[in-house]
Amino acid sequence: MSLKSERRGIHVDQSELLCKKGCGYYGNPAWQGFCSKCWREEYHKARQKQIQEDWELAERLQREEEEAFASSQSSQGAQSLTFSKFEEKKTNEKTRKVTTVKKFFSASSRVGSKKEIQEPKAPSPSINRQTSIETDRVSKEFIEFLKTFHKTGQEIYKQTKLFLETMHYKRDLSIEEQSECTQDFYQNVAERMQTRGKVPPERVEKIMDQIEKYIMTRLYKYVFCPETTDDEKKDLAIQKRIRALHWVTPQMLCVPVNEEIPEVSDMVVKAITDIIEMDSKRVPRDKLACITKCSKHIFNAIKITKNEPASADDFLPTLIYIVLKGNPPRLQSNIQYITRFCNPSRLMTGEDGYYFTNLCCAVAFIEKLDAQSLNLSQEDFDRYMSGQTSPRKQESENWSPDACLGVKQMYKNLDLLSQLNERQERIMNEAKKLEKDLIDWTDGIAKEVQDIVEKYPLEIRPPNQSLASIDSENVENDKLPPPLQPQVYAG
Repeated sequence: MSLKSERRGIHVDQSELLCKKGCGYYGNPAWQGFCSKCWREEYHKARQKQIQEDWELAERLQREEEEAFASSQSSQGAQSLTFSKFEEKKTNEKTRKVTTVKKFFSASSRVGSKKEIQEPKAPSPSINRQTSIETDRVSKEFIEFLKTFHKTGQEIYKQTKLFLETMHYKRDLSIEEQSECTQDFYQNVAERMQTRGKVPPERVEKIMDQIEKYIMTRLYKYVFCPETTDDEKKDLAIQKRIRALHWVTPQMLCVPVNEEIPEVSDMVVKAITDIIEMDSKRVPRDKLACITKCSKHIFNAIKITKNEPASADDFLPTLIYIVLKGNPPRLQSNIQYITRFCNPSRLMTGEDGYYFTNLCCAVAFIEKLDAQSLNLSQEDFDRYMSGQTSPRKQESENWSPDACLGVKQMYKNLDLLSQLNERQERIMNEAKKLEKDLIDWTDGIAKEVQDIVEKYPLEIRPPNQSLASIDSENVENDKLPPPLQPQVYAG
């Protein structure tokens, strides 16, 4: 989905929210722009193609191996029986592997055949374990709900229990394969109710909601943010990204919401509360309900501010602002959980699917947000992201007379801290420059001294030998008169 940022705000063409295959349902970035139905079709095609290619490769390698073995044994007639047994064994092994692969990827195996379920005599420990209060409550509600459907309700309850037993033995599969099993179960149950039970579509939807609530309450701890995926890594990355974007203001996103209006401010707080509360829910439909409530609060806030109904171009920037301001916990894990295990009909149509698709777009925009998206220069964007400075706060003369004094003082203090931060940055830069100058000066002096020493080297000569007398070097000593001797006189 291409997201564009214009001066009037963030704009997403509504046609880009739909499945790129043109079926009319809502697409999803997690499904590469396809809806749930089209994505499963593409996924199955790719999987079958991969299986076919692997099978052809295995056949070719085995054929080459058998030809090489046959050529090496052709001269030994005594070993022909051994080769026949070897070939028969290879053929049986090949047939067994192909049957296993086909059985593994068949639709019937995903919902669990009776043979598979009857093999393990011991009941699943996860089913017999002490259930939590919520699980017990949901189970009682599910049973009471199905009692109104008599025979159909009994059949649904039986299929649901069998599905849970089957999922217990498929926990070693990847989360994508477990998701496929769940989606196949949803589809099979809905089709069976419509074809065999002749249940009206409205009641089918209500029954599917209860089925989803029952099975996902029990499977939640095993399929939400499993260790085999990188969901937790994505959660930490998006949280870090949102924290780094704490300086983004509503004006940068062109958000048409005036939080100075008390009623609007309350709506914003409720929207943030709803998007944060999503993480506390265990059922995908309940998580979707939190997203829907958050979105409706956003629409109400825009409507109160503008005194007119909100448009889609107003909604998406405000949703991005709410996500940035709330920083919901485990955001990516919740999106992936809904994508994998929610009833696909809810994500493909209706307001739940529309709001969920917009949330996925908002997260994608936040991950790719840059200076151009906020109408900023790259220099300012880099400074804000590094924390060197923050955008200019609202000037005091622009405050309304009814504004809270505490809020005014807070912004004043923030401005003062920003100025002190800039001043400290200048002092630190000048100190670093002075330190560099001192180091350069010291290096320059040392270099000059070294050059002088190299140009005028210090030569230390050995000391001269001591002379025997003053005239020891005089070669004409014999021509000199004798030295005067002192005379001693008496008296």
